[in-house]
Amino acid sequence: MTAPLLKASGIAKHYGAVRALSDVDFEIRPGELVGLVGDNGAGKSTFVKALAGAVQPTSGTFELDGKPIRLASPQDAREAGIETVYQDLGLCDNLTVAENIYLGREPTRGWGPWRRVDRRRMGAEVREVLGTLSINMPDPGAQVTALSGGQRQAVALSRCKLWQRRLVLLDEPTAALGVQESARVVETIRELSAAGAAIVLISHDIPMVLALTDRIVVLRKGSKAADVPTADVGEHDVVALITGAKREAA
Repeated sequence: MTAPLLKASGIAKHYGAVRALSDVDFEIRPGELVGLVGDNGAGKSTFVKALAGAVQPTSGTFELDGKPIRLASPQDAREAGIETVYQDLGLCDNLTVAENIYLGREPTRGWGPWRRVDRRRMGAEVREVLGTLSINMPDPGAQVTALSGGQRQAVALSRCKLWQRRLVLLDEPTAALGVQESARVVETIRELSAAGAAIVLISHDIPMVLALTDRIVVLRKGSKAADVPTADVGEHDVVALITGAKREAA
């Protein structure tokens, strides 16, 4: 097996007397697709925010490519090649498709007072990336506010593809989508994985998690309750692990 891309050891997060996470160990390899599941309040969001640099753990360490790394901010995570697509997608409705994908990273041309955003380059590069996705997208100059739910999700995922992210954290990527749009988003996730990105999929949709992932990690009450190959479990097994009705075999 290849060495882990990212390894988390003993991650804990306390808010006063409340323990959101307790000594969680986790690792993921290049190209691996791992499902992260658990009931509401199990610690999934806190753990993902720790990986994304948005929350600082009370204790624990991270390693990237076998070397210690401090994810002190979302900027640190992005510079390390980690991209997070939250459930609300973080899109700006008053901007275009291209402007949302490049947000904060716009290319420029010219120099000094004549420096301008290179919108032609933005349009060409975004059009190329969107052309590789399974979801039909409008022109890069279209306003995001006019897009469907699946198209908005594709815009968020396009950031990961354009910037060649090594680790992608997906929080409920098909929430509030119809059947057809969900299927297209699932295909886009497969394409990202096939391109070599490691993906952490956070979802309550157990059938989708079973269909997409290589491994499933279960959090319960802030602790890791199970870490199992997807091929070894079914839907009822996963639900039982989430609720505590079943424990992972030693």
